[in-house]
Amino acid sequence: MLNAIALATKSSLRASPHHAKSFFSYSTRSPARNKVLSLESMNEAVKNVEYAVRGELALKAESLRVDLAQKKPLPFERVIGCNIGNPQQLYQKPITFFRQVVSLCENPDLLVPKNREVLLQLYPKDAIVRAEMLLRDVISVGAYSHSKGVPSIRRNVAKFIEKRDGVPANPEHIFLTQGASSGVQTILQVITKNQHTGIMIPIPQYPLYSATLSLFNATPVPYYLDESNQWALNMDDMEASVKEARSKGTDVRALCIINPGNPTGQCLSEENIRQVIDFCHRERIILLADEVYQTNIYQPGRKPFHSFKKILHQMGEEYKDVELVSFHSISKGMIGECGRRGGYFEMVGIDEDVVDQIYKLVSANLCPNVQGQILVDLMTNPPQKGDESYPQYQEEIGAIYESLKRRAVKLANCFNGMEGVTCNEAEGAMYVFPKITLPQKAIEAAKKAGKEPDNYYCLEMLDATGVCVVNGSGFGQAPNTWHLRSTFLPEEHLFDEFCGKLEKFHAQFLAKYKD
Repeated sequence: MLNAIALATKSSLRASPHHAKSFFSYSTRSPARNKVLSLESMNEAVKNVEYAVRGELALKAESLRVDLAQKKPLPFERVIGCNIGNPQQLYQKPITFFRQVVSLCENPDLLVPKNREVLLQLYPKDAIVRAEMLLRDVISVGAYSHSKGVPSIRRNVAKFIEKRDGVPANPEHIFLTQGASSGVQTILQVITKNQHTGIMIPIPQYPLYSATLSLFNATPVPYYLDESNQWALNMDDMEASVKEARSKGTDVRALCIINPGNPTGQCLSEENIRQVIDFCHRERIILLADEVYQTNIYQPGRKPFHSFKKILHQMGEEYKDVELVSFHSISKGMIGECGRRGGYFEMVGIDEDVVDQIYKLVSANLCPNVQGQILVDLMTNPPQKGDESYPQYQEEIGAIYESLKRRAVKLANCFNGMEGVTCNEAEGAMYVFPKITLPQKAIEAAKKAGKEPDNYYCLEMLDATGVCVVNGSGFGQAPNTWHLRSTFLPEEHLFDEFCGKLEKFHAQFLAKYKD
C-alpha cells in the first residue's frame, strides 16, 4: 500500500535531472576510499520515506520557475503551486493585527516609553498592549521557552478549547509544537513500539502519516474513505481493516483521522464522529484527531465542525477511558502562517506517566520556535468585540473566508464540467480531489514512461499550463481509480482564467489520447 501512497524521492530526482544536478553540485566522490555514509549504509527507514506533495511534480515546477526567470519560452507566464496548502505563497494577505503584534515582539525597542507617541500613530493600542504582555512572558523571541511552550500561551490555548467545546482543558496536557506536523510525528514516535505496531490511516491520506510511519518502521493499516458518500468513514471497512491486521500479528494501536479532510475536503457528521469514538472505545485504539482545518468549514449550516473532544465528552462516562490526542495549527484556516511553524496538541485520557515521557522527548529539542508560539497565542486569543483592532480583524477574516467559499464552489464546478471527471464538493479544508477517467491510450503512454497514469496526467498539465497539482496515487486511492488533488488558493480575481486553463488542457489531453 505504501508504494501507492507517494512518489519516492529517489524517483523524483531521477525524473528531474536539471534539479538533481544542481542539488548535488557540491557533493564530492572519492574513488580512493568508500564513504562511511552511503545509500547502502544509511538508515533504511529514511530511504523508504515518501512525500508526494513535494515530490516529482513540485521539483519539476521549481525547474520551470527557473526556466521562466531565464526567459525561456514556455506556454505560460507563471507557475501556480496548487500542490500544497500554502495560502500566502498564493498572495493571501496576512492578518494585520497578527503582523503588528509580531513586528513589535521582533523589535521591542519600538516599545520604549520615549517612542510611545510616535508608536500610537503607527499601531493600534491593543496591538501594543498585546506585544507588551507577550514579551513579559517570553522576554525575547530569541530566548528558549519552556519545552512544552510558553505557559501563558498554553493557558490561552486551554481557554480557547474550553470556549469551543464547553469542556475544561488542562494547560499541562497541551504542548506547543513546530506546526501540527511536529506534534503528529512526536505522538506517532511514542506510540510505535516496534515494526509490529499498527497505525490506521485513511486512504486517501495526507502523506505526512505514511512518511512518518516509514521513518519509525511502524505498520500502516489503511482504511478507505467512501467517495460515493462524500468521503465519509465506512465503519464496516474500518472494522474489517483492524480484524485483518490483527489476524496477521499487527498490534493495532491508533487511528488517524483528518477532519476536515485532506486531501478530500469532507467534514465529518456528528453521527460519524460518534461512530469513530465508539469504535476506538470497543477496539481499545488511541484516537489521533488532525483538526487543523477546523475553521475552513464552507457549509456550516449543513456540516458544521465538531471537535472529537466535544463529542467524546457528550458521550458520557462510559467513554472516559478513550485516549485522544488532537492537533491544531496556525498554517490553515484564515491565517495561513505556514512558514512560522506554530501549532499545538492536546492530550485527553493519556496516562500521566506517558505524558511525562512525551515531555522528556520534546525537551531534547529544547522548545518549539517562539515566533510560532506567538502566532498560536494570537490565533486562539484574537481581538475581541470592543477592542480597537476588532473591526479590521473581523473584516479581514470574513473576506478571506467568503472568498475561499466561492473558490471552493468554482473549482468543484470546473472539474465536474469536464468530460469523464467527477468531483465531490469541498465541505471544508482547502482542496478538491476529483476522480478522472483516463483514456486507455493515456494509461498505456504512462506505463511506457514508467509513471502512474494520474501522475502522467498531472505532469502533462504542468507542462501545458504551469499549474502544479498532486496526483491521487501520492495519497492512496481505491484500486483502478485515478485522482488529483488541487488547492483552490489561487487569487480570486484570476480564478476564471485559472479554471479556463484546466478546462482547455483537459480537452486537449482527451483529444490527444482519444481511444
